[in-house]
Amino acid sequence: MSAEVPQKRLTPTASPRNAFHNRQNRRLRNAFRRLRRPSVPAGQAAGYIKEVLTIDLSVFFPIWAKLTPAQQAELTAAATEVSLQKGAMRHGGSGDCTGLLLVACGRLRAYILSEEGREITLYRLFDRDICLFSASCIMHSIQFALTIEAEKDTQLQVIPAEVYRRIMEESAPLSNYTNEIMASRFSEVMWLMEQVLWKRFDRRLAEFLLEESALEETPSLRITHEAIANHLGTAREVVTRMLRYFQTEGMVRLARGVVELTDREKLRALQNA
Repeated sequence: MSAEVPQKRLTPTASPRNAFHNRQNRRLRNAFRRLRRPSVPAGQAAGYIKEVLTIDLSVFFPIWAKLTPAQQAELTAAATEVSLQKGAMRHGGSGDCTGLLLVACGRLRAYILSEEGREITLYRLFDRDICLFSASCIMHSIQFALTIEAEKDTQLQVIPAEVYRRIMEESAPLSNYTNEIMASRFSEVMWLMEQVLWKRFDRRLAEFLLEESALEETPSLRITHEAIANHLGTAREVVTRMLRYFQTEGMVRLARGVVELTDREKLRALQNA
């Protein structure tokens, strides 16, 4: 997998899945607009509320229309809304089967922790993403000591694992879509392993800084060396030494709690070297 993949995942208009989400978001806005009308009869208002609730989950599942009305109703009734503040933990360890996490808005970080306390980020979850491994108990013989942390204030829908597993066993479309999500996450983890094992750290750091800058939409990153080390699975001292080297090469400017990208072209050249 090429080094450009993480950048491509950040492009908001590139995937058919985003086109699906845009259509569903328009439907959601229209439903709320109708609900706000003062002259809406009680019966119609109930129908609009049902439509809003249904759309709430359908934006996460392109196969929603292939579920039966009963299955849609059961998933909708079981889902609960959860708000996480930045830095809050939602799932920790293989024994914690939190349930399926559906990210309405915000950003989550999934990472593993070594016995020595060292972290490494496996993947991130953005708007309309689904975290399957927080409900790893629905997958036979698969357990992950995975921790989920909110990188920004985040709104979630949480579906209990037992409800999702039961409907998945009944519905081939939902089962197939779940397998697609699982395969995608495993691909990300395998890609990460390749980076850690075979890619020089200076290239990995350059790639991380460029991706972080694209996510935050600014060249000035408010991030500590410790936080970068946690993302990349290394020691803070290693990050500090490499950032200082980047600074002598004119690629970044360092200040307390800030890394400013000053030469993106040099960073991209290093990333692709």
